[in-house]
Amino acid sequence: MRITLRDRIALAAALLAPFVVALALAPVRSRMTSANLALILVVVAVAALGSRTAGVVTALSAAAWFDFFLTRPYQRFTIADSDDIITTLLLLAVGVTVSQLAAHARTLKLVTITDAAHLARIHETANMVQAGASPYAVVDQVRLQLVEILGLRGCRFEHGTLLGRHPRLEQDGMLTVARAHWDLDKDGWPGEEIELRASVGGRYIGWFMMQPEPGTPPPPLQARLVAVSLADHVGAALDTAGPVLDR
Repeated sequence: MRITLRDRIALAAALLAPFVVALALAPVRSRMTSANLALILVVVAVAALGSRTAGVVTALSAAAWFDFFLTRPYQRFTIADSDDIITTLLLLAVGVTVSQLAAHARTLKLVTITDAAHLARIHETANMVQAGASPYAVVDQVRLQLVEILGLRGCRFEHGTLLGRHPRLEQDGMLTVARAHWDLDKDGWPGEEIELRASVGGRYIGWFMMQPEPGTPPPPLQARLVAVSLADHVGAALDTAGPVLDR
């Protein structure tokens, strides 16, 4: 995904903040017992600000400068004390864990739909499923919604479980091509149909085959997450109705 200014700042802080803190603590390292906590707080602060990458970089930087400035032998990348080894591992673990949690929280924020039109689509489709509407009606409605919110040239639904090797829109709104991540923001839509699976309880019941409009920019992540949610509603409708044949 595109690297934002906030992520750039966080990455720079990830590299510099642990060094600055460890250097500042060096003169009092023999008397200070909170050095570990100070470095962990740096990890938490920068990891919460930036991306997963920033969190991991912060953890590695904190561990390295903790070793260099605050453990014996000083000013050498060597650890002699077992407690210091544990602290270093803790710094790494905290940085990675918090960065994952922070990134997950940002994803949940994106999932919180603030666009009234998107929210209305999801609500309307969910109501259809709960009211026991025909699965065909749910499929048709979602198909039209996908065309609208993703700016597609066309879209069709195929029922079944035998899936091909098309590019696939994943549950997190990302796109994979041949099992590899495809950078939509950089490369745009791939030049072929895109698969969006309708599933329930981990079982694939069918999938939408979407034809992007050539030359058009891909929709934002929020719209793609709405599309995934709509497809899941189709999976629920088909599962409730039992076996359904293609028309």
